[in-house]
Amino acid sequence: MIKDPQYAGGKFLPNEIQLAKQLAISRSTLRHALNKLVYEGLLTRKKGVGTKVAETAISSKSKNWLSFTQEMNARGITIKNFELHVTWVLPDETVANFFEISPDKKVLKLERLRGKAEGPFVYFISYFHPRVGLTGEEDFKRPLYEILEKEYMTVATLSKEEISAKTADKFIASKLELEPGSPILFRKRFVYDQGERPIEYNLGYYRADSFVYTVESRRD
Repeated sequence: MIKDPQYAGGKFLPNEIQLAKQLAISRSTLRHALNKLVYEGLLTRKKGVGTKVAETAISSKSKNWLSFTQEMNARGITIKNFELHVTWVLPDETVANFFEISPDKKVLKLERLRGKAEGPFVYFISYFHPRVGLTGEEDFKRPLYEILEKEYMTVATLSKEEISAKTADKFIASKLELEPGSPILFRKRFVYDQGERPIEYNLGYYRADSFVYTVESRRD
């Protein structure tokens, strides 16, 4: 039932009496099942209002990483670009040190506000090493690493990441349609080519209510 499109769309489930009758089970059995689904995060319950299917959060796994577009496409999720900005900027100290370049050497900065049709859930800021050769005229609606590989013979091979929780400042809150101070997931991604040379410094700001980051580890 929770996969029924009418309920997946946010409609409240029937009350316990109606639902127990519809499913031909006792109310105690139904209540136990509903409590379990609420605990597992599949349902949300608001006192005095009702129970409905929880909105599915987007999930990202750290193993065998792909570009964001490729990963979402693999999950059957159509991604929309709400904003896309390309500029040439002087790098701050952090970016210059990562790329091992002079702070007076301009780098390409790519900003993208992305999400589903219902609304944005992530704001990306990427900086690229001048060595890559990007001009700023590329079609950045395409998968990023596909552009790097096919047009610039640059293969993104290694990604190192730092993930933390923080609160949204006014700028990020306005982009993600949140109140300032709302919790968000913040991810730094350091991307290297096959020779382990830095090619991209990426910052990602995710709505905490729309994104789950899954880490998979295996002990040898």
